Amino acid sequence: MKQNRFACILFLFGSFNTISVSAQTNTKADEKTIAFLNTFRATYIKSILDKKPEGMQIYYDKNIRLMTEFQRTVIGSPNVVQYHKAFLSRFTISAYTREQTEILDLGLMVVEQGMFVMKMISKKTNKEHTVNGKYQNIWEKNSNGKMLLITEGWNYNQPLDLQDQLRFDEVPVVDVALQPHLPINNNIRFELAALNRMMEVTITQHDAKIWSFFYTDSCILFTQRHDPYVGRKAIDEYLEMHVKELPVFEKLDIRNDRIDDLGNYVIEYASHIASWRSGEYSGIGLGKDLRIWRRERDGSLKIFRHIGMYD
Repeated sequence: MKQNRFACILFLFGSFNTISVSAQTNTKADEKTIAFLNTFRATYIKSILDKKPEGMQIYYDKNIRLMTEFQRTVIGSPNVVQYHKAFLSRFTISAYTREQTEILDLGLMVVEQGMFVMKMISKKTNKEHTVNGKYQNIWEKNSNGKMLLITEGWNYNQPLDLQDQLRFDEVPVVDVALQPHLPINNNIRFELAALNRMMEVTITQHDAKIWSFFYTDSCILFTQRHDPYVGRKAIDEYLEMHVKELPVFEKLDIRNDRIDDLGNYVIEYASHIASWRSGEYSGIGLGKDLRIWRRERDGSLKIFRHIGMYD
């Protein structure tokens, strides 16, 4: 049954490959956009170090989405500020740096991603931690040309022994993975639904070679607990290693609740519910992913940038 399902999805995927597309668009940001993002980054760092996260709120869209590791998704400008306040009330931040590594202008939206280093002292244990991580921000341009931050996501490069302290029950959250997924009522939703069904089968079968086909040769993968993986060779090596670490999946459901179709690029807000077992242990895991797909010259849709966070 699984083989028939897999073959059907492959047929659908192959059909999409016949679509003709124009040459991939230039994604280089202009000087004005770069200067604006530099200003925001400086404001962000200052707000964290000064313990005044409300200073960032003028940059937020009212429905901003915060996707960070260990915390359920936070939606809405006041709630995101509350998250940062809760974080700063639990930890003393002695140093914080944030370095942009890439800016992509995708037309109506701009994507910035980079790295951060934070030195923090737990007020509960008085222990200092140095954490390294990766971030990805998505900005939307309104009709007046102003940019507002609609999504902020990050994860960490290493396992952390303080992950329980990085959950804040006082902050309103949304279990996105348990919410209704998007109805399939247009071509791009249909295409992504087919790709996600194919991805479910591939991951549950621990098939690294098929999994690799989802990514472009120039993909940058921001996965949890690792440094970035850049390019085909690095991603292939990671997937070969990663499938050996995976548990047995009794059920895996990958879904999405938002898709922004930008032409040659598609931004997908995805989540998953995984029922797993490993030896004598079993459980249900939730997670979220921010994936930027790119339409390749042969018509296929491939993941171009990807950041994932476990709940």
